[in-house]
Amino acid sequence: MRALTVHSVPAAPAVTETPVPRPDAGELLVRVQASSVNGFDAATAAGYVQGMMEHRFPLVLGKDFAGTVEAVGEGVTEFAAGDPVFGVVAKPFLGAGSLAEYVVVPAGSGVARIPDGVSVTDAGALGLAGAAALDSLAAVEPAEGETVLIAGATGGVGAIAVQYAAARGARVIATALPGAQADFVRSLGANVHVVDYTGDLAAQVKDFAPSGVDVALHLAGDGQAVAELVRAGGRVASTLGFGPDAVAGRDLTVVPVMADANAATLERLAADVAAGRLRVPVTTTYPLEQAPQAFADFGAGSLGKLGITCA
Repeated sequence: MRALTVHSVPAAPAVTETPVPRPDAGELLVRVQASSVNGFDAATAAGYVQGMMEHRFPLVLGKDFAGTVEAVGEGVTEFAAGDPVFGVVAKPFLGAGSLAEYVVVPAGSGVARIPDGVSVTDAGALGLAGAAALDSLAAVEPAEGETVLIAGATGGVGAIAVQYAAARGARVIATALPGAQADFVRSLGANVHVVDYTGDLAAQVKDFAPSGVDVALHLAGDGQAVAELVRAGGRVASTLGFGPDAVAGRDLTVVPVMADANAATLERLAADVAAGRLRVPVTTTYPLEQAPQAFADFGAGSLGKLGITCA
């Protein structure tokens, strides 16, 4: 099969031929139709995850997947061949990823059915970013009327978080450059105020929230700078490892977040997409052969999610 691989890290990923994997007991073999690029994938190729997780080379990149169950391993009863599924590769090692024509995933973790009304392209870009957005908001629970700063609003996680925060009735302040980035973020929901992160961010935020914001999602940029914009007693969720030790002595609650793409979370995300409550922010789609270019574009600061068609 064709797959996007690296043979060492750091390395530029390339499309190569690798053997089709086989499902063991409790696993699914999925014929992948769509996937997407995540920050975790780029970090893996760049070598930033070395020492944190086992790497098995040649390492197939990719976490998100959507496609059809091709075969099931022994003992699997909840899925059958032909089922449309999506999710996030949930394995304790890196190497058997989803940017490929086939992927093997555990049947009991990180996978759910694609409901009617959700395209395979959207499903293939939804799992990891959607789970990170939901888990970040759950960590800080912004209430109706509270002000929420989302640092990194133009990425996949941020674009989904903006929508969910606005739907809660929060007043959203989102970081973006003027022009296309700002227009993209404003299109995601009502009550979204955009600030230019290359300017005087503190002054822009204070103009909108003079006492500081109630909640901040740290999805990009400097965590300390983001935390400085939160009022005393406020809350910060960070997907980038920023934790409570960094604000010792301040009256702030800081929660590091690691996305948990469990079946319940995936089902909620898909149901929201099917009902029109959530838009999956896929801005560009590439065939698998052009996945290296997608990684380059991601690194250059693309908007939203970059989808990959694998079939």
